[in-house]
Amino acid sequence: MSFPYLTVAAALPAVGAIATAAVPAARRTFAKWLALLFSLATLAVAAVVLALFEPGGDRYQLTESHAWIKEFGVRYELGVDGIGVVLMALTALLIPFVILAGWHDADPLEDAAPNRRWRPTQGFFALILMVEAMVILSFEATDVFLFYILFEAMLIPMYFLIGGFGDRAAPAQFAATAAGGGDEAAATQRSYAAVKFLLYNLVGGLIMLAAVIGLFVVAGTFSLSEIAEARANGSLSMATSTERWLFLGFFFAFAVKAPLWPLHTWLPNAMGEATAPVAVLITAVVDKVGTFAMLRFCLQLFPEASKWATPVILVLALISIVYGALLAVGQRDIKRLIAYASISHFGFIIMGIFAMTSQGQSGATLYMVNHGISTAALMLVAGFLITRRGSRLIADYGGVQKVAPVLAGTFLIGGLATLSLPGLSPFVSEFLVLVGTFSRYPVVGIIATSGIVLAALYVLVLYQRTMTGPVKAAVQGMSDLRVRELVVVTPLIALLLFLGVYPKPLTDIVNPAVKHTMSDVKKTDPKPEVEAAP
Repeated sequence: MSFPYLTVAAALPAVGAIATAAVPAARRTFAKWLALLFSLATLAVAAVVLALFEPGGDRYQLTESHAWIKEFGVRYELGVDGIGVVLMALTALLIPFVILAGWHDADPLEDAAPNRRWRPTQGFFALILMVEAMVILSFEATDVFLFYILFEAMLIPMYFLIGGFGDRAAPAQFAATAAGGGDEAAATQRSYAAVKFLLYNLVGGLIMLAAVIGLFVVAGTFSLSEIAEARANGSLSMATSTERWLFLGFFFAFAVKAPLWPLHTWLPNAMGEATAPVAVLITAVVDKVGTFAMLRFCLQLFPEASKWATPVILVLALISIVYGALLAVGQRDIKRLIAYASISHFGFIIMGIFAMTSQGQSGATLYMVNHGISTAALMLVAGFLITRRGSRLIADYGGVQKVAPVLAGTFLIGGLATLSLPGLSPFVSEFLVLVGTFSRYPVVGIIATSGIVLAALYVLVLYQRTMTGPVKAAVQGMSDLRVRELVVVTPLIALLLFLGVYPKPLTDIVNPAVKHTMSDVKKTDPKPEVEAAP
């Protein structure tokens, strides 16, 4: 029996979560270092998995299969393809930075006002590690029921991270307008955001559960490999209407998680009220499960229904691109601006997936990785900025680059990556998505380019209003990035630059998996109208 690398990669953060939660209350610093240690150990195992993965080998590698609930045919089955392994590596990479960035976010507040709550530091970091464990396992699961359990279970720790550990800049923003005081208003907003997040995703999950049960009734198994093999050899066939209903059940849940317009409205609330590291956890890690699942489950299990639904999904993706970018332009809140920008970016990802071209799907997978890195860089620097000023409002800033030039510089690089500037990694993925879409749906590709123009507008306006101009009085004493913050930001920027000029390490892993997906839906790339010269 080979070593269970995939189980270990998910078990390490789960064990770390339990160990961190068990640390005595007085030893908060030890709990932080313990959580960081487990996250780094998980990253090391993920790196080994990435090194062991053979891009030209079997579709699913490092597989594990054990009986779990025999009566219902549920198995503990794991395996990674090129798409799953890079997203697992992305998750393991980002969590140490999330922990470092949130180092003081759950410390007890110094004042003793009665409406201030003590924040359980150990619980904060334990919840982050638990989310990591569930997300990694969801990228590895090849049993549909196991995936569903993880898909739903990760909502619980995320609910507490959003509702129990809100942004400390919020009370100052609400103090002037809230009759009950800034803290009560901020707590209300956090609770609203957490409940909205939970309800939206629970509804999607319940609809998916009905589809999962329907799939088992039709196929007699939850095993992704067994279903795919049965469809390939003709022993399993679905009626057209059945396949379409099952597809819609799965896709609806994934579209909520992604999020896709019009199921997106929970995201700005959740990211706005969460701490910056938790906001990164939401959009750079958890939301990727939705778009990943579209590739792994929707296209592989329901290929004909996926092609049937493509025109409508492309329209929804286009609306997400333009709508998210337009709302980002008009935002006054820094974190909500980044949230709406993410909605626009997820529109590009979904458009690339359902363009049904190898360039589009490769670009979409790269977009998941590059969006995770660029959004983490921008949001975490924004979090450092907000912590110093105590406000999320763009109007409260001005002239920051004169007093904190390193902070302003890293903020600019994160913003330029968000608008997909050539030379930074998101450009490669966005370019592939647009090329892949244009080759099959030229009108869709042309309209989608408006998202690029709008991205330049909201990013540059944000930078201009916060970093340039006269130095505002409240900004004059602002400190520049500290060593811990530089440790967080520098590797992310280095990755943005490296993958921007040399994406080959990622494309070599992703492209074979995309070929399998294209084979699932029986699609080939459109031939160019003009043949290349010999």
